[in-house]
Amino acid sequence: MEIGSSVVFTIPLFGGIPVTETVVVEWIVMAVLIAVSAFVSISITKGWKLVPEGAQNVVEIVIEGFNSFVEGSLGEHWKDYAPYLGSVAAFLIVANTIGIFGFSPPTKDFSATSALAIMSIITVIVASMRVRGFKGQLKYFFRSPIYLFINILDLFIRPLSLAARLFGNILAATVIMELISNVVPVILPAFFSLYFDIFDGLLQMFVFVFLTMLYIEEAIEDNEV
Repeated sequence: MEIGSSVVFTIPLFGGIPVTETVVVEWIVMAVLIAVSAFVSISITKGWKLVPEGAQNVVEIVIEGFNSFVEGSLGEHWKDYAPYLGSVAAFLIVANTIGIFGFSPPTKDFSATSALAIMSIITVIVASMRVRGFKGQLKYFFRSPIYLFINILDLFIRPLSLAARLFGNILAATVIMELISNVVPVILPAFFSLYFDIFDGLLQMFVFVFLTMLYIEEAIEDNEV
């Protein structure tokens, strides 16, 4: 099994831009999400009922449940961050479990999880600035040498923790499934796939989204005190 992400093809621009397997699978994940979103949007505009039935009922339960989950932590601010958190959750659901379709999960590549972690920490910083203001944020950040050191350290530790946790768990699950498939190629891999490809993938999605939401909540509460 190849741990790194191999180059699938090269774009003949600026001396050659390599496109890795991780990027290709991410494009596939995004295409799936866009297609599903478009289908749901078209279905809504074409006459979803006031009293939901069938697929409409499932979609509304999922969305309302997720919104309630975010509102429970962020309170009145939940509408500002639910779209981002929901988008990350949807991406990770597909990206973490895409291994059951024979693709290599992009989240076993540290560059992919790092990008997600950086976006999350930027969202946390924006959440803090929206409550305190730009000048207030600078004053809070540089209020003393000790706090400056802690704040700078925090900017590196939190995204590193988010990225490493997601990367490590998905990579470990992928390696274990590969080993099981090589040793016992029939029946057993399908059984273990229920945990390593599905349950663990969904669990890591929840952990990533929950921690991001927790960081946003801390930023909002610290500034409102």
